This record gives sequence, structure tokens and C-alpha cells, in this order.
Amino acid sequence: MAASSSGSSTLKRTLCTFIRYRSVRCVRQCNASIRTVCTSGSTSQLQPKIQSKGVSSQLRGVVGLEIHAQIHATSKLFACSRVAFCSPPNSSVAFLDASLPGTLPVLNRRCVEAAVITGLALNCTINRKSLFDRKHYFYADMPAGYQITQQRLPIAVNGSLIYSYFGGRKRNQVLSRCVRIKQIQLEQDSGKSLHDDQRSQTLIDLNRAGVGLMELVMEADMSCGDEAAAAVRELQLILQTLGTCQGNMSDYEIQRQKKVLENGGIIVNETRAFDSKSGTTIPMRDKEGLQDYRFMPEPNLPPLFVYEDEASVPAGVNPTQVVMIDRLKAELPELPGVRRARMVDQYKILPEHSFTLVNEDGLTEYFERVVRNTKAEPRKVIGWVMKELLGNLNQQSLKLAQSPVSPEALADLLNVLESGHISSSAAKVVFQEMWKAPEKAVEQLVKELDLGLVSDREKLLKICQKVVDTHPEQVHVIRAGNKKVLNKLMGAVQTETKGRADPVQVRAILEEMTS
Repeated sequence: MAASSSGSSTLKRTLCTFIRYRSVRCVRQCNASIRTVCTSGSTSQLQPKIQSKGVSSQLRGVVGLEIHAQIHATSKLFACSRVAFCSPPNSSVAFLDASLPGTLPVLNRRCVEAAVITGLALNCTINRKSLFDRKHYFYADMPAGYQITQQRLPIAVNGSLIYSYFGGRKRNQVLSRCVRIKQIQLEQDSGKSLHDDQRSQTLIDLNRAGVGLMELVMEADMSCGDEAAAAVRELQLILQTLGTCQGNMSDYEIQRQKKVLENGGIIVNETRAFDSKSGTTIPMRDKEGLQDYRFMPEPNLPPLFVYEDEASVPAGVNPTQVVMIDRLKAELPELPGVRRARMVDQYKILPEHSFTLVNEDGLTEYFERVVRNTKAEPRKVIGWVMKELLGNLNQQSLKLAQSPVSPEALADLLNVLESGHISSSAAKVVFQEMWKAPEKAVEQLVKELDLGLVSDREKLLKICQKVVDTHPEQVHVIRAGNKKVLNKLMGAVQTETKGRADPVQVRAILEEMTS
């Protein structure tokens, strides 16, 4: 299924996934045995006949993904033509992309490094020698009639991806799972067919032809859309962190297959694409058998070698001209899972808060900048980031980069709050004003709004006495032993003072008056 991206789903085809017929299946639970409903065989295989209603609970999804991640590079996999989006049709096409006679592929080193560093991040074994193959099939937008891929010996194998998601009855438990990565292989993308229904014609744009892809094959270790979405989201975060790719995805296929089976239909072996506008998957093409691809070694590309370190580079080979694993391993950044664990350990925040910080682009850096510039405890900072900051961003459909309140400005507000010059309720009022007028300093807004903390004891005594006199029933309950009701009186005092009363003094005065 083609990915939908939050905010930029037009021509930004930076990360696409196609769920193969072998990858998403519905299986039926019968007497503790599991029967495969859709397999990699032909469509003539037996499929279950569901005769009774309410059998949806007997079906569970089995999800495996083949994800085609477009490599973030300036040029294509085997040609020097540039990778550019939204450029005029056929304006970035090399002779090789158009499959002109006599052209030969030249491997892009950047794409190889991207595949190796991705494999390392996903705990894969990097094959020191990998091979390229031709995969034959006809697309109108694939002039050569074949795709260069790595069928026999891919660049990386046997990895794993650990991901987490919220589960349980209340969906508030952090559940961790692991999906196996079968392999990562390099291959080239096809062009794009533009269908003109009014003129009954199809136009071909080869700008995308030859763009480098990493195909990441996940085993069918997932059982529901939540798990698949969480795994894909974690993979997306890893690719973004590495700088090898970027993008988002959606999942819909399991429910579609359930409905087909419940209505007595048959799951057709096919490749389907995800339509971000309708939120559904649509057929792309029938799935051919493996023998139809007529795989053969790519005669124009030698074996691809990568080396462990400089000592393993053969004599006479310039070490700067080869791909070395130890050098790429040393460049690995802090990965999302490691960052979450560090946030919980270093700042003593909840695991679910660490997920929000890491999953939102730039939010971890924002949080840590606030922490560095404020005297407030990280737990208090996380509350302001989660509720006030994200609440305003979500309400106005803004990205973090569009926030009018900088980390330093939020830190200033928290410092004023920690100093005892304003109450927490007044600080929230100031934050909303900062959102409207980010050019104004915190102290200026506190003064303009007259939100300074009321700490004069004589004044607070009069206000507290008024509240006690006007709330006799609550006072009686408090004197009867229910001290929790005191909070209602404190709320009444804050209402009288517009949130400016010193809560410590107010509590002490009210406890004395109601004792």
C-alpha cells in the first residue's frame, strides 16, 4: 500500500510500502489450530467458507510487510540524473533511465552506504559480498523491461525491529514486540504513469525511473493493524534519524480481507496500493508467480563488496573509495529506542511521555532545551509540554516548528512560576497570552495582566473569611473529618483572586479557620 504522509502526501513519494498477498493474511482459529486463508500459492487453493454470523472474532490478522523505502540521495541508483520532486515531467532523465542502447549502470556509493547503515540500525548481518539481479516484468513506465534488484544475495539479512504500542483494555499499557527483518535489498524504482481519462491515453514520466530504493522485508510476525502501524512508525523514525529516508504509512488491508471472507469471497493474489484520499486500498496488478520474473544475474554489474575495516581492504584499493562497516557504525546516531530509554532514565518521566517526545519531530530537542534553561523539575516541564504546548499546537493544527512559544520563553515562564511570583493557574493565562504575543516577555505580561501573586496575609485573611462565611455546608463537612473538601474552598479563593492567591498561605489560613 502506498503511504499517506501527514502534511505532504502529494508527490513526496519518500516512503512507500506494498503489502503483498503473502504478507497480509487472515487466519481462522479452529480448535486451537490455525488455518491459513491466503497463501503464496495460486488463487485456486481452497479457502474457508464462513457460514455463520459473528465469525469475525475467529479471524485474526497475520501481517508481514515489504516496505520500499526511497533512499535519500541527490542522484539515482545507477545514473547521475538528479532526484527531484515536483520537477517538470521527464526533466531528470539520464540515458540509462530511458534504457537507450549502449548505456551501462554505475552504482551510487551513497545508496550503498544508506543500505548498510540502515541494516546496522536494524541489527542485520551485512553481507560482505552481495549480488545484483534482473527481475523481468513489463511496465509501460519501465523502458528496460526489467528491474535491477538483489534477489539471490541481498546486502543485509536476518535483522530485527523492536517496537512498542499502547495496548490493554484501556490502551494505556506500553507493549513491546519484535518483528524479524528477513532482508534489505537495493533496487531501482520504476517511472510514473499519468492516466488521462478524458483523452483515453496514458503519459509516461521517467523522472522517478531509476531512483534508489531499499526493500525491507519483514516476516509475518505481527497480528493486527496496531502492531503493523507501530512497527512502521518505529521504522520511519529510525530512517528519519539515520537520514536514509523519510515518510509515513497507513494500514487498512486486514479489515478489507475480513469482510471479503465473511461475505464468502476469495482473497485474490495481487499487489494493492493505498489511496490516501479515500483511506482504502485499491488493486494495482495481479501477482505473478516467482518463475514469471525470470530472475537472472545482472551482467553489467560486478559483485558488490563492503569491508569490515581499513585492515580488510585489499592491497592497492584506496580505502576512501570503498564502503567500510566500522566507519558507518561509528556514525550511527542515537536511535529512537535508545533515546526513549535515556529520557526515562535521565529525566524520570513516564514511558508514554517518552514515546510522545520521540515520535513528534523535534519535540525531544524542545523539551531538553526547556529543561536546560529552567529550575523546574523535568516532570513539571513534561506536563507543560504535553498539555499546554501540544494542546495549542493540535487545536490550531500547527507543527512544532510553527510554535510561537520558544523553548527559552517557556523556560522563562516556568522560572517565574518556580520563584513564587505567580500561581500555576496564572501561569497558564500568561502562556496563552505568550502564544498570542510572542514578542512580549513573561514579566511584561504578568505586569500588564496584573497576575502577580497575592501574598499579603491581611488581604488573604479577608478573602478566606468571606469564602468560609459563604460556604457553611463545606465547612461543616471539613470539620466532620473530610479534609478533601478543603480543596473546594481553595478553589473559591482562587476564583475571588483570579488565580493570584498564594496557595500555600491560603491552605494554611483555611485549615486554621475550619479547624
